[in-house]
Amino acid sequence: MSAFVLVLISPSGGSAAPLDAALQAAKNEIGNATPNWLAPGEACELQFEAGDATAARAARDRIAAGLGSAPIDVCVVPTEGRRKGLLIADMDSTIIQQECIDEMADMLGLKARIAAITERAMRGELPFEAALRERLGLLAGLEVRALQRVFDERIVLMPGARTLVATMRANGAFTALVSGGFSFFTSRVAAAVGFDVNRANELDIADEKLTGGVVGPILGREAKLDALIQYRDARGLAAEATLAVGDGANDLAMIGAAGLGVAYRAKPVVAAEADAGIMHGDLTALLFLQGYRKDDFTSVS
Repeated sequence: MSAFVLVLISPSGGSAAPLDAALQAAKNEIGNATPNWLAPGEACELQFEAGDATAARAARDRIAAGLGSAPIDVCVVPTEGRRKGLLIADMDSTIIQQECIDEMADMLGLKARIAAITERAMRGELPFEAALRERLGLLAGLEVRALQRVFDERIVLMPGARTLVATMRANGAFTALVSGGFSFFTSRVAAAVGFDVNRANELDIADEKLTGGVVGPILGREAKLDALIQYRDARGLAAEATLAVGDGANDLAMIGAAGLGVAYRAKPVVAAEADAGIMHGDLTALLFLQGYRKDDFTSVS
């Protein structure tokens, strides 16, 4: 038998009733364990034992299925090694609420057309690299100054992003924002959130306009995995000490290789393969998964 933690998370500021119901369902499934409250009315955990990770996740799935549409995230993590020393995060629709390329397209009246391609690529229905080239080709001629307008007027951080990064960094973790998007945005988002480093594609520009391409090879699924391995090995961390979070198909490799791979408000193909899924909580849910109490969070101004 192995030791696991069942973590129940509800949206901050919501009713405590769904969490109470989830707690009772959890006790019925895994035994009458004593709940450890990480945040009263918002997050609690229960220790239990299972034969292996597959059995533990099966128990999780039964609990989640019994809750129906209740806004509760039900996750299972191993008891050992919960706190991570490396965070690798996707940007679009993960750390920020938008897809930057869709907002860029809106500047040319092409948002619906390009957003449809983005959605298919994130669902894994189109190869990421080919889909990115197609979308960028449609954006050829967009003035560079429009990018700053997109950042200033359209980009909104995901709730909990700054607290997640600040708390992990305060506890010694290294944090990296790694995107299949563009460095124009990752550099600004990373600075706003507090990431140690950022990595993304560089837009090709001529005469202050987009050419429709990128400088060098496209950074996609494998580049994200490479970044995780590079930052992990540079710090002498075991694979189990890493956390990766994303929402799209191009995040699957890094999510699969991380000690804790989290699908955040993700496409079905990602949610099906990740260790844990967060659909209702904000990004501080990733701290609860690591055993942080809300009182442990690093405050951000």
